[in-house]
Parts: sequence; C-alpha cells; structure tokens
Amino acid sequence: MKLWQKVFIGLILGVFFGVYFPQNVEVIKPIGTVFLRLIKMVIGPLLFFSLLSGITGMRDPSSIGRVARKSVLAYFGTTCFAVIFGLGVAHIMKPGDGVTLDLGSLPNENFRKSDFDIVNFLVEIVPSNVFVSFSNDNILQVVFFAIFTGIIINSMGSSADTLRDFINAAAKLVLKMISIVVELSPYAAFALTAWVVGEQGLEVMESLGKLTLAIILAYILQYLIFGLLIAVFCKLSPIPFYKKSIEYQMVAISTGSSKASLATTMQVCRKKLGVSESSTSFILPLGAALNMDGLAIKLGLSVIFFAQIMGVTLSMNDYMVIILTGTLGSIGGAGIPGSFIVMLPIMLTSVGLPIEGVALLLGVDRILDLLSTTINITGDAAVTLVIDSTEGTLDKDIYNSI
Repeated sequence: MKLWQKVFIGLILGVFFGVYFPQNVEVIKPIGTVFLRLIKMVIGPLLFFSLLSGITGMRDPSSIGRVARKSVLAYFGTTCFAVIFGLGVAHIMKPGDGVTLDLGSLPNENFRKSDFDIVNFLVEIVPSNVFVSFSNDNILQVVFFAIFTGIIINSMGSSADTLRDFINAAAKLVLKMISIVVELSPYAAFALTAWVVGEQGLEVMESLGKLTLAIILAYILQYLIFGLLIAVFCKLSPIPFYKKSIEYQMVAISTGSSKASLATTMQVCRKKLGVSESSTSFILPLGAALNMDGLAIKLGLSVIFFAQIMGVTLSMNDYMVIILTGTLGSIGGAGIPGSFIVMLPIMLTSVGLPIEGVALLLGVDRILDLLSTTINITGDAAVTLVIDSTEGTLDKDIYNSI
C-alpha cells in the first residue's frame, strides 16, 4: 500500500476516533507529538546542509551561462508569484475563519512586529549567533549562514574537497532521516486528527474543505499567469499552448510526478510547441528540479489558514518572511520526499506559529498533489517556451499549427 493511501486511511480513522471516542484522544495524542518533534529536529540541518550542498556543487557559477541565469530567474519569479497568489486567495476566501483551533500557546508571543522596517528586516537576516539561530528556528538566518558558508568554501578551491565530501554526505544523511520520519506520517495523521476532532468537533473538517477550495482557486490563477507570460514575452496567443499541453498534463495528473511526465513534456515542447532541442533538453529538466509552484501555493495559503484559525494577525514583516521562505522552501523542497509536510513546519516556525495542526493537512495534500504536479510541469513548459522565444530559437509556425 502506498504512503498516501496509508495517510488517507489514518485521517479517516482519526475522524471516527475523535467523533466516537473523544474522551480517549489525549491517550493517543503523544504519537502525533513525537512525529512533530522529529520534524522540528531535522528542520535546521535539512535547510543548512541542503542549501550548502547545492552551493558547493557549483564550482564555477560563471559557467552557468545566459540561458541558465534566465531560467533560474524565471523559475524563482513564478514561484514567488505562486506564494503571493496563495496569500491573496487566503485573505479573500478566509478558509480559517469561523473555527477556533486550540493548538497550544504560540512559540513566541513577541515574535511578530507591528511595523515593517525594511532596513531592520535585512539586518535581522544576518545572525549574530548561528547556534541561537538554529535553536530558535530562525529560518532566514540559517539560510544566510548556509549561503555565506557555501560561498567561502567555493572560494577555497580544491583545498576544500574533503569538506565538500562531508557536506554531501551530511545532506544525504538528513534526507535519509526525513524519508524515515515521513514514513511515520500515517500514524501522526491518525493521532492528531483524532485529537483535533475530539477537542474541537467536526467544524475543523469543514474548514479543511474551504482550504482545499482556496488552494484550487489559487492554482487556477497561477495557471492563467503562464498564459499571460506567453502573451507578454512571446507576443503569441496562449491558446495553442493550453490545447497542446493537455497531453503531458494528463500524464502528470495520473502519476502525480513531474519527473514521470518529463519525457512526454519534452516531446510535446519539441514537436508541438516548436521549442528548440537545446532549450528542451536543458531548461525543462532544470524546472523539474527547481520549479514547485504548486507547493509554493499550498505553503503560503496554509500558513495564513493556520494564522486565521489561531486568531493571529500577521504583520507586514511576517508576510515578507512568508514570501521569502515560501519561495526558497518550495525550490529547496523539489528533491525532498514528503516536501509539503517538511516545509510547512519551517514556514510556520518562521513566523512564530505552532506546528501542531500540520498533520491535519496530510489527507487533503495527496488529493491536491495531483493538481500541484500539473501546475509544476505546466510552469516548466511555459518558462521553457518563453526563454526559447527570447533566445530567438522558437519555431512559431509549429507553435501556431493545428
């Protein structure tokens, strides 16, 4: 049985247990608590070694080239827009309103700042004590330290090869830890769902339904943005793109994997959309590794969802943190198993929100993951087409052909 099926069963059993045995939910709650503590345990090492491994793997950044820089910038931009869409839809639909969920006290009541100061925001990204940054889950400071360390290691040349080998091994170790922890998610889904339903009632499940609809709406908006990019940068109608993309989208939605649909996407881009061989072979695989627009939407929207059900008013400083961590987190989550359940606690802790309700989203995440994958691979194809057009190598006759 696949993991997502186990998670879904755990979610359903948790609902029934919470409804019919509410007096016993405190007995099983520690199962979910242990799972959440395991997630928190690996958050700092995961971010640090994953980023550091990626940076130290680029021995000569200048060799990336013009197309690579365009690709990375484009993927970064669409992911940033995805987070913003998630935030916007969350404020319009307010999926967390009407439900008061007691998840315990906030990690730091003084965490949020009422006024946003851009200078102070940038200054606070630089850590004064990295050990405090790790212990306090200050995600942006951990990211800064990882980038700074990676740049210094790269400047050391071949003399740091032993250190690079250690970093790569450490990154693999952390990923192995994550894969083992994620295997425990069905039990956490059962325990925490039972506890929440037993304590709060079925109203919380209705709120999850509203969250699902909000995420789907944000997906639709992101899908339309891809067409807008084609219209603006390629001076072409996006209609042929949407029509011809159905082929690889069906593969994506049936497999739930961007990488599984990559071969079909490359074939469609070359033969039906008129994208050059070089762009198809380079930019699309890069997108499969970096572009996680669907995950970015889920992350941004879910953070606002939990803030609403906790009755917390976020500051402008918090929104800037959400946008930055959501963009970096979704890109970094591309190679991580169970990326949503790993990255959401990172974002929640970055704005001082408790992570105890995360397992509630495990069940709906698998349903949304199929649509999320479709958004991801469509974004890959759109960015590839746009960059190929700016390079002057797009065959517009093939693109416009029936």
